[in-house]
Amino acid sequence: MLDENDTGIMEVWITGLENLEETRVYLFTFVLIIYITILTGNFLVISVVATQTHLHSPMYLLLCSLSLSEIIFTTNFIPVLLQVIWRDGAAMYLTGCLAQFYVCGSLGATECFIFASMSYDRYVAICNPLHYVSVMSLQFCGELVLCSWMCGFASMLITLILVCQLDFCGPKVIDHFFCDFAPVIELSCSDTDIVNVEFFMFSSSVTLFPFVFVIGSYVSIILTILKITSSSGRSKTFSTCSSHLTVVSTYYGTLVSVYVLPSQYFSKKANKILCLIYTMVTPLLNPVIYSIRNREIKKGIQKLLGKASNRQAL
Repeated sequence: MLDENDTGIMEVWITGLENLEETRVYLFTFVLIIYITILTGNFLVISVVATQTHLHSPMYLLLCSLSLSEIIFTTNFIPVLLQVIWRDGAAMYLTGCLAQFYVCGSLGATECFIFASMSYDRYVAICNPLHYVSVMSLQFCGELVLCSWMCGFASMLITLILVCQLDFCGPKVIDHFFCDFAPVIELSCSDTDIVNVEFFMFSSSVTLFPFVFVIGSYVSIILTILKITSSSGRSKTFSTCSSHLTVVSTYYGTLVSVYVLPSQYFSKKANKILCLIYTMVTPLLNPVIYSIRNREIKKGIQKLLGKASNRQAL
């Protein structure tokens, strides 16, 4: 509980990145371009899959789910980040800060489950192609997507409830570019041992277990690829899987580094840089690696843009 001399805070100040006097405009423009690119790429993927009936398959349904999560995830914090960069900081109500923390954490967990589902889809398609249609039906894929979203938001809800029970008496400053777990906890004057243990268990389970599953799936996929007699088919499949595995490993690796490893492993500055990787770099790469490099998606984008140009000509 709060002592008599303590005052509960209602508003926080997000400092973001410091000493930006000379690079403020450039950094603001750079982040804005990344944000627009993320939105454009992911909206393109969703639009193409929604309008092209031959893409109504489990793999593309998972891609749409990933794109939707990336849109919501980045929209949850990049507008605030832009304000922080432009104004050298931003004020936010504590309730809004906790809401941002909950959405970011929930979508981070959701994407971990989606990546695991996507790796299972590729495993069945490559290792058991004859059983793919019966195993990865649209109904089962829809259940995987629904389960990923429900598990992500439900599991994070426990952490949110524990955090909301804490007393927040300052300092009011969050030395980060969004309301993440560690800087939010630093605002509390309550005993945070229980919530720290719970969050460690939560972050460990939603990152390590899916990551191990993904690695196991891709190991099986690579072993199957090595058995392909055609060198061109082997190199093409291996190239696709290696690019997928690179993005996934980067995403899970940064999550583990930030939320699972002890905080003394990295400085606050290094922690901010790692957070930027999974909050901005991965959403930027996902549409390119998973979708736009895909031949069917490329054809769908061309058709979609062709129809749009024809309508404008009329």
